[in-house]
Order: sequence, then structure tokens, then C-alpha cells
Amino acid sequence: MQVVSISSLKGGVGKTSVTTGLASAALAAGIPTLVVDLDPHADATTALGVQPGEQLDIGRMLKNPRKAKLSDNVASSGWVSRANGNGAHAHVLDVAVGSAYTGIYDRPDLGRRDLRRLSAVLTGSERYELVLVDCPPSLNGLTRMAWNASDRVVLVAEPGLFSVAGTERTMRAIQLFRQEFAPNLAPGGIVANRVRSGSAEHTFRLGEMESMFGELLLAPHIPEQANWQQIQGAAHAVHHWPGDSAKNAAKLFDTLLENMLSAQNGLRDRRQR
Repeated sequence: MQVVSISSLKGGVGKTSVTTGLASAALAAGIPTLVVDLDPHADATTALGVQPGEQLDIGRMLKNPRKAKLSDNVASSGWVSRANGNGAHAHVLDVAVGSAYTGIYDRPDLGRRDLRRLSAVLTGSERYELVLVDCPPSLNGLTRMAWNASDRVVLVAEPGLFSVAGTERTMRAIQLFRQEFAPNLAPGGIVANRVRSGSAEHTFRLGEMESMFGELLLAPHIPEQANWQQIQGAAHAVHHWPGDSAKNAAKLFDTLLENMLSAQNGLRDRRQR
């Protein structure tokens, strides 16, 4: 099982959109996946079409991580029935439901014991090959809890001055966090999101990102898509949305997921050698 935090310390860059796009690609590829919605706004839970139930949300699982049984409290994404269709293969996309309750942990003073809460919740989750953690856009307790539980951190950035500068700061924050708390944590790559092909500023900033981050800048870049809010508002996977625009976006996320996992596997192999 690979645990990947999707992070950005700057809001409004489409972090949740990238999380759900990767989840859609994983579902289409038949990779058993869990999305942990750690953002108190719980936007990923909404976009994944989760119906309210009696399961514990992730905040309440974090409160008693040793007692909370993850398998009893995840909810299946509403996307799954469309993916399974009439086929024999049962696709898996589960959600650890987000809620405002997680906000009690989103503070800067969490100790080591608190930082291990998500790791404890995920212990023994053999059902999944991939866990995507949608983090809040801050470096408070929840993001640090996610990083502590993760193998990799994938950063999301727009090709703009403030977002690029924020990504550089986040890279430094990951390095410091590794030194103090999580020596096995590593950057899993950077996703350039909401790229406008006709923008000279975006072209310039993409070149700047390639120079600054090298092979950590993942391909392909994700272009700005006018109907993305409509897709999320309808709680649909991009792979199930009609039209050429959605089909093209789905192919991009397929390739992005493949490249992200390949980069992580390559780094792990190099460390083992």
C-alpha cells in the first residue's frame, strides 16, 4: 500500500481537483484506492458522491484511532456503481469521510503522539493498494499528521509567482519534517495544475518550475478546464463525464497517475539498492 498526501500550502490551486482526478484514474485502472478527506471543508467527500451514513467520519476515527476500525467506517464512492457496470471485476474506491470535526487537530502545537493518529487509523488496511490523502492548505496539525502517515507528498501548484514560491517553501518544509519526524518521507512530485496554454506568464512560470524542480515536476501538466466545477458539482468521475474535453482530461490523469506511481517505485527501488 502506498500512502500519498496531496498537498499545497496555498489555497485555490485545485488540490482537491487533482486528488479526485487521480482517484478517478485509479478507479478506471482497477487500483483498489482509499481517499482520506482530511480537509475540514470535506470537498473531496462531496465530489466523490458519498451518501451520508452511520459510519464514523475521519475526525472521529482520529479521536480514537486504536479503537476505530477503518474497514467498518469507510464509505464507497458514488462513482463505483458506474465503474463496475455489468462487469465481473469489482472496482474499489472508498472514502474516509471528511468533516469539520477534524478542525480540532488543525493547530500548530501537535506533539509526536498526535502526529501518529492517522498512521494508527491506516494500520492494517490491506484492502487498498493506494491511499490518497487530501490535505488542508496549511502546515498545521492535519497536514503534518498526513505527512507522518505517508510515503510520499505530491504538491499541487499553479504556474504563477505566488504558487511557485509557495511550492519552494513547501519543499523546504518537507525536508525539515523528514529530519525531525519522518525520515522515510519523500517528495512524490509536483503537479502543475490549471495551466493556460495561451498565457505567456504560465509558459514563463512552467519554465521556471522545470529549472527549479527538475524531474520532480510531473508530466503531463493539467490544463484549466471550464467544465471542471460542473463535473465536481454533479459528483461524477471525470472518466464518466461525456464529451471530448472530459475524455482528454481523463487521459491526462491516467498518464499522471502512471507517472506518479512510476516515480515513487523508482525512488523506492533506488533506496533499497
